[in-house]
Amino acid sequence: MATTEAKTKADIAVTGMTCASCVGRVERALGKVQGVDEAAVNIATEKATVTFDPKLVSLESLRKAITDAGYGVVDTVGPGEGPGAGDTAGDPQALARARSYRLLRRKVIVGSVLSAILLLGSMHHWFRFVPDLLTNGYVLWALATPVQFWVGAQFYRGAYAATRHRTATMDTLVVMGSSAAYFYSALGVLLPSFFAGHGLGEPMYFDTSALIITLILLGKLLEARAKGQTGEAIRKLVGLQPRTARVQRGDAEVDLPIAEVVHGDLIRVRPGEKVPVDGVIVSGSSALDESMLTGEPIPVVKGEGDEVIGATLNTTGSFTFRATRIGSETALAQIVHLVEQAQGSKPPIARMADVIASYFVPAVIAVAAVTFVVWLALGPEPALNYALLNAIAVLVIACPCALGLATPTAIMVGTGKGAENGVLFRDGAALETAHKLDVVVFDKTGTITEGHPSVADVVGHGVADDELLRLVATAERGSEHPLGQAIVRAAEDRGLQPGAVEDFAARAGHGVRATVEGHDLLAGNERLLTEAGIDTPLAGTGVEAFTAGETVVLVAIDGRFAGFVAIADRIKVGSREAIRRLRAQGLTAIMLTGDDRRAAEAIAEQAGVERVIAQVLPGEKAAQIENLQAEGHMVAMVGDGINDAPALAQADIGVAIGTGTDVAIEASDVTLISGELDGVVTAIALSRRTIGTIKQNLFWAFAYNVALIPLAAGVFYPTFGVLLDPIFAAAAMGLSSVTVVTNSLRLRRFKPPAPGGTND
Repeated sequence: MATTEAKTKADIAVTGMTCASCVGRVERALGKVQGVDEAAVNIATEKATVTFDPKLVSLESLRKAITDAGYGVVDTVGPGEGPGAGDTAGDPQALARARSYRLLRRKVIVGSVLSAILLLGSMHHWFRFVPDLLTNGYVLWALATPVQFWVGAQFYRGAYAATRHRTATMDTLVVMGSSAAYFYSALGVLLPSFFAGHGLGEPMYFDTSALIITLILLGKLLEARAKGQTGEAIRKLVGLQPRTARVQRGDAEVDLPIAEVVHGDLIRVRPGEKVPVDGVIVSGSSALDESMLTGEPIPVVKGEGDEVIGATLNTTGSFTFRATRIGSETALAQIVHLVEQAQGSKPPIARMADVIASYFVPAVIAVAAVTFVVWLALGPEPALNYALLNAIAVLVIACPCALGLATPTAIMVGTGKGAENGVLFRDGAALETAHKLDVVVFDKTGTITEGHPSVADVVGHGVADDELLRLVATAERGSEHPLGQAIVRAAEDRGLQPGAVEDFAARAGHGVRATVEGHDLLAGNERLLTEAGIDTPLAGTGVEAFTAGETVVLVAIDGRFAGFVAIADRIKVGSREAIRRLRAQGLTAIMLTGDDRRAAEAIAEQAGVERVIAQVLPGEKAAQIENLQAEGHMVAMVGDGINDAPALAQADIGVAIGTGTDVAIEASDVTLISGELDGVVTAIALSRRTIGTIKQNLFWAFAYNVALIPLAAGVFYPTFGVLLDPIFAAAAMGLSSVTVVTNSLRLRRFKPPAPGGTND
């Protein structure tokens, strides 16, 4: 057996699947191929995702296994080669789906016209205007035949393939039901005297067989149309990418298709244009609207050396950038691939439906057989007619289409909606698990906080605040320490001009000494000033307010205490509100950090975090998550750094801040593109809505079958005299599938919980 590293994953577009039973059969066919590690089939995306060893099995062998099982194959798509890697207008799966839809629509039209004529001819005693020609059994037989064998051809192909593999599917049920009505009617045309002699009346049910097939296909047409809307998120994302790029070639600028851009190309972007691919600005600057990817409405100002993301909108200035990631490497293509992967995956709740469906179809056939025998033995005359019609009704009403669509359609819409809101789920299992969470653990630095120090306040003692900041910033210009750089940035932000500096010297762990504009200046900790013999009268200066969670830089000028600069890693603007909303949803918020407890608790108090786990070494974070899980909690870990990766992987749901490291994102189940904690609230709320929708779908799919199978079997006839006509059974079956898909589409109206709300 090959190692995990040798495995390859590919998506194979499959045609001809109609229900959960089809899903199971394709999965079993692929699973039997030597070298296949895992196969998951999604009926909503019409794809089989296969993990296999390329040394033992080829893609062609996988395709053959699918076709041998009675299904079609359009094309094989590898990672990064799907939508987003190029022009989707040439996507073979999309083209095949469009052709299939047109053929299905044509068959529904033909079937509807012929079925209407058959209904009029069969019910001629109700419709006196019907010509005598349509009352002829041979004419009705001729009209029903193209409906049975051309309009309904896909059902026969599916049933034949299922029979070859000694199994039964929805196609089996449709073929058995419609064929029984069709051939029984044909016998009635050929042997009218036999039927009349046995008191069976006029067995003309050509309208029943035709309407069963037509109504089921109509349901499939409506279902296909609705399913097309579930992929809207992917189409929106792909549609963000511009078609061309203005590339410098030699001394000229030329417009080239995106596919012709290569690494290192210099690309010019003018105001109002979209950035074609990912890259780094080499000249110029502008404000870029990245809301379509991050959800952040405020344009981000970028200049030379800054990264730009393909598909973002350039608002004001003009700039030139160098292409660093193209095609399937771009951030947009990776996002599209991640969404596709999530939509094509199968959460545990879907596997339950597949298992039920595998037993359901044989059970239905058994119920239909019992129905036929009971009505034949105990039913009123003509008993054979009653037995046949009720058995047909059972077969038709029980088609498990709705069951097969209940989960994948909701997963498709849910993951797509997450992508629209800057939340990327790695797979359906992550989307399902998120609704069970009761504890959310946050890393501190870069997750709750901004991740870099900034000046919180400046307090002068005998000198103006701005002047104190200017002098200290002048001294710190020669320092590479993060605190010194924070002071320099603060002075620049206030427009303070630095002066002349001489004799700069830094003392590790203590601070700096310098001569600034002729003044001897010390900036550092209390020990630095004390060793210089300088008294630090902290009482009454306000420094006590900045001793928890902040670093205080004390300043002395010409041997006298001159004030202090308080520096802190500030919490992000939205952190407190996001954590408040999580707690309002009933979750416990915990902060996990390596900081000392006093500083950590100060940040936790500002952010509204209930519990702090402090002074944790990087290697111990995963163990802390494991401890929480051992207490019976379902835990999400939110982090952004390399040292968070083990904890992200250990958690039930790992949530990576999109602005963090690639390692953290790889180890996570959910990625927040914008880097804001609002995404955690959105992810959990969306998971709850999606799982709620799936449960509704499964309930209605099961309730529908449980309620109507007894009615179709004629259980209520002795008491109430009620029977279910097979025609109405076909209409109800199609309606159930459309209902399930439409219910899933309601998720498209999902909006992230508003500030002050608890859930959507």
